[in-house]
Amino acid sequence: MVSSPHEAMHRIFQEYPGLFSRVSELLGVPIAAPTSVSVMPTDLTEHRPVERRVDTLLRLDVEGDESFLLAVEAQGKKDEDKPASWAYYLSYLYTKYRVPPLLLVVCQDRATAEWASRPVPIGPRQWPALTLRPLVAGPHNMPVITNVAEARKDLVLTTLAAITHAADPDIGAILKTLSTALRDAPEIIADPLVELTAQGLGNRPAAQQWRNLVAVDLSFYKSAISEEIRDEGRSEGRSEGRAEGVAQGILLFLARAGIDVSDEARERITTCGDVDTLNRWLLRAPAAKSVEDVFAEE
Repeated sequence: MVSSPHEAMHRIFQEYPGLFSRVSELLGVPIAAPTSVSVMPTDLTEHRPVERRVDTLLRLDVEGDESFLLAVEAQGKKDEDKPASWAYYLSYLYTKYRVPPLLLVVCQDRATAEWASRPVPIGPRQWPALTLRPLVAGPHNMPVITNVAEARKDLVLTTLAAITHAADPDIGAILKTLSTALRDAPEIIADPLVELTAQGLGNRPAAQQWRNLVAVDLSFYKSAISEEIRDEGRSEGRSEGRAEGVAQGILLFLARAGIDVSDEARERITTCGDVDTLNRWLLRAPAAKSVEDVFAEE
């Protein structure tokens, strides 16, 4: 399973292009829902050996309005080289397709979102020839959805909101709301959203919370991604259980031998998640004269 937040933050617009009209309204630039959508090539490479790729590129046709290109970029941190690349993308796209381009940047932390939101003038200070003005979706303007009824109204937007709030202190409540709302959804709808959420959370602590929720709240789903997440959760649970048991065995041996175990050493033993390391320590514990003997050669 791909576990890249970067991938999820832009791929959700490929899977659900109508989502952009709801996001644009939240961002204060309401754009009507598209009547048709075309997925465009993301390769912006010129014939010269300069390769540039936008994350996701869509052509959105809006009834009664002009069509436009939507370039979606997932941005994980500040990068002072990005504004120049984004300006290149937009000018290149307009030159190639003669269709107005629009840039949406999706972020997961407030500092990056605020940085990406800045207009960037390009040209002399007295008269900038161009000004880069991306739309930015992030934790600073995406809703915190913890009401199940609200979540059910728009599962896709709720998924994007959860991804952008991956570091929010209330992420547990946000994810619980999403998993509860997905219970009533057909598997064909819920399955890709479960996957996108898992990708979007990446390696953050909230990723394990989501696995646990999928294992319990969405246990009736039999899709590949749901089974994979549940298998990971069961495997991690078994590993954690074995590690805890071995750690307690080490401490028991040391206690019986009357060996003083400092708080630091106790924490090192009880927080070690590597069963192989713990087994080595367990074999040394019965003959140890001090806790340092347990950690010998480590």
